[in-house]
Amino acid sequence: MANDFPYVYPYSREEAKRLNQLPLWRDSHKENVACKDAIEEAIRRDFDGMYLDKDCAESVIAKFGYHRVAYVLANSLQRKDYDGRFSRGNHDWAKQNYIPPDKDAYTDSNSKFAVDSHPAVLDGFVNQYRRAYQSLALFDHTHCLPDTEKQDFEGKVVVLSPKALKESCLTAQDQLWLCTGGFGAHAVARGRAVFATNLADGEKTRWDRTDFVGVLADSHLPDWAIEKLSEMREQESSAMGGMEMK
Repeated sequence: MANDFPYVYPYSREEAKRLNQLPLWRDSHKENVACKDAIEEAIRRDFDGMYLDKDCAESVIAKFGYHRVAYVLANSLQRKDYDGRFSRGNHDWAKQNYIPPDKDAYTDSNSKFAVDSHPAVLDGFVNQYRRAYQSLALFDHTHCLPDTEKQDFEGKVVVLSPKALKESCLTAQDQLWLCTGGFGAHAVARGRAVFATNLADGEKTRWDRTDFVGVLADSHLPDWAIEKLSEMREQESSAMGGMEMK
């Protein structure tokens, strides 16, 4: 099982201060800088002047996890959007990752974890990272019904965003949940709470509606999930059938 890595804090220093969460921001920022240094060191170690070793990105992912490496790489490329030595695909990928502006009159905090390796070699590192992430075969918006914001979730299989999962749970099985209720299950409701049961292990928990990518299209429902879903609905039907009216 993968390690659970330190939390990647998703807000700016200013927002952390407003939320009284500055220690979380400081710890995460320190890890971001360490990750950036590790990427630069790995590239120096594994680039022979012509080729980047095929396991270069994997060595950093193993130490810092997919979430943080993506955060640091996206920040680095977003700051170099003008640089044509990065592929358009990698520029577009970086833009899909939200990095909050973190700059005041004195300090540009995000610059502290912007990788400064040669762009052409860093582009190859990003390619390696993206291939490693794709090998996880996770679900994304392309597997879901369109117009997620208009969909009711209750009674449907919904896809949890990888960003809501710990590193040890970055699997397709951990993404699939049967929504059982909550105000957030309804598109027009003001509430955010979504109650759901994991199809793989039966865990029941509360999520926010924004934690989900959307409703999984039936065509992408794997065989194991179909079986689990059938079992869960049979158990629910049996439980309802066993109830006596008082």
